[in-house]
Amino acid sequence: MNIINDSLNPDCFYHIYNRGINGCHIFTKEENYYFFLNRFALYLSNYLDVYSYCLMPNHFHFLVKVKSEQEFESFVKVQNFDKAPKEGLHSYSAIVSKQIGKFISSYSQSYNKVNNRHGALLESPFKRIRIDSDEYLKNLILYIHLNPLDINQNFETYRFSSYQAIISKLSTNIVRDQVIQTFGDLENFIYCHRHPPKLDFKF
Repeated sequence: MNIINDSLNPDCFYHIYNRGINGCHIFTKEENYYFFLNRFALYLSNYLDVYSYCLMPNHFHFLVKVKSEQEFESFVKVQNFDKAPKEGLHSYSAIVSKQIGKFISSYSQSYNKVNNRHGALLESPFKRIRIDSDEYLKNLILYIHLNPLDINQNFETYRFSSYQAIISKLSTNIVRDQVIQTFGDLENFIYCHRHPPKLDFKF
């Protein structure tokens, strides 16, 4: 079962997504996209491994894997972190959710300041769905990368998704090898994107 707004537990995959209030644009300039990704890396690179993402004018998608408990212990300063409770304010899930909240707040405040805007920019709370199968994981990667087709953009050249980073050899924060392994090899990764199955995701 895929659970919306499930806890963000260590070693689990999640689809994290959100959109602007009333469908409003959350990116209006090219620099907004880059700033958003920089904020994401600043607040969440220690907590999440990114498998794919796509930033659209009025919403975003990330497919992530929450890092393991052992990885958490190396950078999160919580008293008795090795005995963190399964639930509550100091649980692993709460720590990650709080960081995502900080990230969204940081971007929203900066966007509002630059655009002389007030009030919430993104819907609250942010949405997340736990990924419970390899097939769902693979299809979600495809769905995320194919999003630009909805705005008549070529997904292979769209600059604000992880597709180009995965097929290139340039340095990236995306866990490229793990993503390609999901498809078997790079050739099949590209083929599946160009000849995707019927994807029926409803959010």
